[in-house]
Amino acid sequence: MSRHKLGDLLKIQHGYAFKSDNYVAKSQYRLVTLGNFASGNSFKYNDEKATYYGAEFPEEFILKEGDLIMPMTEQVIGLFGNTAFIPETTDYTFILNQRVGKVIYDEGKVDKYYLHYLLATSSVKQQIEARASGTRQRNISPENIYDVEVDIPDISVQEKIGQFLYLLEEKQIMNNKTIQELEIMAKVIYDYWFLQYDFPNEDGKPYKSSGGKMVWNEELGRKIPEGWKAGNLYEIADFVNGLACQKYRPIHENRKIPVIKIGEMHNGITESTEFVRDDIPEKNIINNGDILFSWSATLETMIWTGGKAGLNQHIFKVIPKYAKYYVFMQLSSYIVNFVKMAEARKTTMGHITTDHIKQSKIALPPESIAVNYSKQVEGIFDKVISNSATNREVVSLRDFLLPLLMNGQVMFSK
Repeated sequence: MSRHKLGDLLKIQHGYAFKSDNYVAKSQYRLVTLGNFASGNSFKYNDEKATYYGAEFPEEFILKEGDLIMPMTEQVIGLFGNTAFIPETTDYTFILNQRVGKVIYDEGKVDKYYLHYLLATSSVKQQIEARASGTRQRNISPENIYDVEVDIPDISVQEKIGQFLYLLEEKQIMNNKTIQELEIMAKVIYDYWFLQYDFPNEDGKPYKSSGGKMVWNEELGRKIPEGWKAGNLYEIADFVNGLACQKYRPIHENRKIPVIKIGEMHNGITESTEFVRDDIPEKNIINNGDILFSWSATLETMIWTGGKAGLNQHIFKVIPKYAKYYVFMQLSSYIVNFVKMAEARKTTMGHITTDHIKQSKIALPPESIAVNYSKQVEGIFDKVISNSATNREVVSLRDFLLPLLMNGQVMFSK
């Protein structure tokens, strides 16, 4: 092992400040943003939030397959130290947006795959976080990163470690892509049924396209299918807030469960995850399949697949009154309205209360239609949960091996 500062091994190219006036629906160039860093230290396509650019810009910000990128702003806790490789694409080319850095490494001193995992070690993450500045969203500069100290083996050993760990990551990347495709499939069906109103009628034909009767609803200000009504999100689910977990610190090592905060919603359970006693109120315990809604900061939903855990404040456990997957998709679809509310308050921090949920306005179908939708997509979500479980196993194995390999406790010969 030899000791180096990261500045001896790499340089970081800042992203470009692309003008939002030139964003377009589709073009040859697609921005890489902080949203492209997946939990588990890999690339996330994030297709639903893709941003394309339709004007000229300096060519130096064009990215190619295999380029290594890293976040320069901690959009969510734990993001610093994560890196990702630009994937192969055919329909568009990724370009480097501001607050994302391109890592330019010295090939004679460090292997890029090894560097990818080295930056994700707790030692490096802690050093980066200690040098970050800011309050709401912390930032890091290249100069701060260059000052981080690391121990690295001979480059031939680095290459073996990097390739071994990347085999695990490739499995995770494929699973993540499959999960995203499945989620898009469920959304397409949801949009078809509940936005276009072409759910199957009594004859199995698309309701609206087949001449199904549409009636004006004064409260919603639009036509909805006959038999539907104006409602709100609170009518289809209960929203139970998490608790202040610091009041429930574990007493016994074998009587504890992990605390789920926004960071865990993104990254799963990691070495930085806190724990609480396992006898916290039952309403604040979550299990696989529970719907979560972070109502502060990120404003997002997910179906939890990380096992039994305690839910922290700032996250609702959503308990469906209607069919489960209809509730999940209806809430996920309504998030855009909550985001607009946050923007109207001229703040980047969302803060949604039960009052906002009760004030929401949705077209509420008969429960039988919601049940039928849930049955249609149940298999899709079963596969999502199964792939997520596989990812947890892969990440757990990688996280177990990472410090051992990086510290030289498990060794590859030169």
